[in-house]
Amino acid sequence: MRRVALIVNPYASRVDDESTEGVRDVLRRVAEVTVMRTERRGHGVELASVLRGDLDAVVVYSGDGGFNEVLNGLRDPVPIGFVPGGGASVLPRALGLPRDPVEAAQELADALEVGRTRRISLGRVNGRRFTFSAGIGLDAELVRRVDERGRDEEHGRAGDLWFAVAAGKLLFERRGRLDPVLEVEGHGRAAFALVANADPYSYAGPLPLRIAPEARFELGLDLVAPRAIRPRVLARYAGYALFGRGQQRAEDIIYAHDADRIVVRCDEPQPLQADGEDLGDVSEAVFEAERDAVAVLV
Repeated sequence: MRRVALIVNPYASRVDDESTEGVRDVLRRVAEVTVMRTERRGHGVELASVLRGDLDAVVVYSGDGGFNEVLNGLRDPVPIGFVPGGGASVLPRALGLPRDPVEAAQELADALEVGRTRRISLGRVNGRRFTFSAGIGLDAELVRRVDERGRDEEHGRAGDLWFAVAAGKLLFERRGRLDPVLEVEGHGRAAFALVANADPYSYAGPLPLRIAPEARFELGLDLVAPRAIRPRVLARYAGYALFGRGQQRAEDIIYAHDADRIVVRCDEPQPLQADGEDLGDVSEAVFEAERDAVAVLV
């Protein structure tokens, strides 16, 4: 009989007892399932670190933060699957899984039964793994502002609306201007830097944000770093994000594709995020590609 560890984040915005039972029951069709629940931030790293290679798979039912924690805790090369339980759940959506958790679990169970996996790369920033995106400056500041609203046991993290509100407020405070405050090694000055391991970079509700349209899970890292932000370019940059065209040729945007290493140095410490998790302020960020890092159930 196959053995699966199901790690559940009960505080994720779309996770509850009923859906957890549904996910577990679906997986039980093909495996013996041990359920492990996180109790606090960072607990996913601890739970994953004690898992060993005698498992046939690890399945995580959470939002993107929980997925990130488990991937940072895994020590043995065991296949892993992701069930969407957060408001955005960018990773499973980018891997092509349904948004409904039970339907996603059914696809993972089918994949486990026939041994269907996909090898993907991961990113690292200052040693911390990330799955789809990381950034220094603007987007990390937005993550922090939304987190400052707090998370509650019932609803989890604030949703897309609050990110939009935070972005509008930040740009209003700075009068639509963001000056260069970073040095991207080998490329020059930038206002902020976005690093993608996949396309899309994230989602705004149902809309994919195509920040780095050439990024792929099987490749290295892509970089998008505007040299400066001024009010006159905001509409053009919004178009880039929504349609994924043009930034590779724009002279006021630094773009790199399929990179193994990206080094960013700050004039003064800037906020850093990975997979939507605030990693604090840093003076330097070293982004590295971890190619062919993990097998995922798809």
